[in-house]
Amino acid sequence: MMDEKDRPDRVLLVATLLLVGVGIVMVYSSSVAVAELRYQTSSFFLKRHVLRALLGLLAMWVVMKTDYHRWQKLAGLGMLASVFLLLLVLLPRVGLKGSGTSENLSRRLHLVFVGFQPSEMVKLVVVFYIAKQMDRKNTQIGEFKKGLLPTICVVGLSLILIAFEPDLGTALVVTMLVFTMFMVVGVRWIHMMGMGAFSAAATAMMIRCVPYCRRRVLSFLHPDWDPNGAGYQIKQSLISLGSGGIFGIGLGNSRQKLLFLPEPHTDFVFSILGEELGFLGAMAILTLFLLVAWRGLRAARCAPDRFGFLLGVGITTMIFVNMAVNVAVVTRMCPTTGLTLPFISYGGSSLLFNLIGVGILLNLSRQQRSRGSVGRKGSRPCVY
Repeated sequence: MMDEKDRPDRVLLVATLLLVGVGIVMVYSSSVAVAELRYQTSSFFLKRHVLRALLGLLAMWVVMKTDYHRWQKLAGLGMLASVFLLLLVLLPRVGLKGSGTSENLSRRLHLVFVGFQPSEMVKLVVVFYIAKQMDRKNTQIGEFKKGLLPTICVVGLSLILIAFEPDLGTALVVTMLVFTMFMVVGVRWIHMMGMGAFSAAATAMMIRCVPYCRRRVLSFLHPDWDPNGAGYQIKQSLISLGSGGIFGIGLGNSRQKLLFLPEPHTDFVFSILGEELGFLGAMAILTLFLLVAWRGLRAARCAPDRFGFLLGVGITTMIFVNMAVNVAVVTRMCPTTGLTLPFISYGGSSLLFNLIGVGILLNLSRQQRSRGSVGRKGSRPCVY
């Protein structure tokens, strides 16, 4: 039997497994009509999603058992590999558009019978890279040229390549991730404000120059501007959520999934969840995400070193921001981004790398127990 001190954080583990389980159920429920229409079998997406979930859970278990310090040396190599894959996916006949009806489907690599989206991998690699660089340059954080500029240049290159896929939703998440980690590590506010101004200018330029971005922003600001075009999906999403009421209309009984809401099993699965399980079901799912965020930050605070702390904060931010933006989109609190709902939406790359991230958080919780430490210097003892 596993010694008590070597057990991972059970609250984090159970919350993650529940989210994955709900994802399997909701992918099947929301994709029945689409699968019947395209592939003449209602279980097409279910079978693929279950296989990917099992692969992701296996990867999570392996990472949970592996000391997170082993990945520290591979952060630079991982960043190089990510940039290479992002370049590769832009090549004609190599990077292909995903299947579906939504506009601006980001490019991905098709490996045998599965699609691989490098931008999902980049989110996790960026966390490792920044954690390693900020840990190594601890005394130079206040210096822009020596402490920040090299890291910004490398991460900025990956952001540009992600934007060219195009996958501006992931680029937004990575940007927020970078700002959070820089803020936690103690980067000077004058440098943060400069990077914020540059990011805002770049975002404004993308909205002005990229047609589909402009259409989505206009549709968000003016809901009746293009109700049967750019605004159609979010309109159907709100109808779906509004139909659910407090208790929902029952699992499997969604009407919007009957080819009214485009791609209901991917970006807008939360809409179908709200329709079938109601406000209470949606709040239960958000509570599980809050549990993951709480235990993730707790594992970070209790990490035995600075690298582990930054790693925990970065991974928790990656998962939570991705979830928050997805929910904001389906409730029309921000323009459509194309981001999936972690652990629940159909999408192998997203599910795999989010579960790997949770595996690292679980390893952080095991490290604190097994070493009997009290976390970083100055922190209070951590009791699980």
